[in-house]
Amino acid sequence: MGIKERKEQEKSEMRVRILKTAMKLFLDKGFDNITIRNIAEKIEYSPATIYLYFMNKDEILYALRKEGFEKLHELQKTSLNIKDPLKRLLKHGEAYILFALENPEYYDLMFMMRGHVKQIKELDYYDIGLESYELLKNNVKDCMAQGLFPRTNVDIAAFSLWSCVHGMASLIIRGRGIMFPEEQVNNIIKGALNFMLKVNHDKNWDINNKSTNLKPELNT
Repeated sequence: MGIKERKEQEKSEMRVRILKTAMKLFLDKGFDNITIRNIAEKIEYSPATIYLYFMNKDEILYALRKEGFEKLHELQKTSLNIKDPLKRLLKHGEAYILFALENPEYYDLMFMMRGHVKQIKELDYYDIGLESYELLKNNVKDCMAQGLFPRTNVDIAAFSLWSCVHGMASLIIRGRGIMFPEEQVNNIIKGALNFMLKVNHDKNWDINNKSTNLKPELNT
């Protein structure tokens, strides 16, 4: 490895270190309570080093959220090759919950932690998030076109489904599903997804669900 390549690698490693440290501090103490100096002290460098990579802590938060949305979008794209719109929609929901279960820190930063969102529509990760939402809307449109869902405002239908899945994910990763035995959580999640789609479906519908286990720690 040449000098130039080594320097680039060191820069990349430092950026990752800053992001990982900032994520932990943001989640442990709250975004508003953390400064660039706090992050610098944690990685044992001067604040000036942080500023070589990020203008401010907002930019660090945006970089973390972008990483998260990219991971989520990649998971959700796995549903695109499913022809049946209901099964595709189910897979889309599973991917969302799987992302939350496997990446609770990212999920917190993206959807639950308070942070500045003043210029969110001008940020590049906004486009990635919008693409994920458009995937959901297109699935809903296909269900309506085939008479599987009643025709209504697509945004209202998509937002309703998203809200349900977000609620499931949030409850589980925050430990609010403790009333269920650990070995039943996966079936509860899949059953809830099926129930949600049945409620929106205007016919007697069921899926022989052979989906991948949603709860990582339950895999054998």
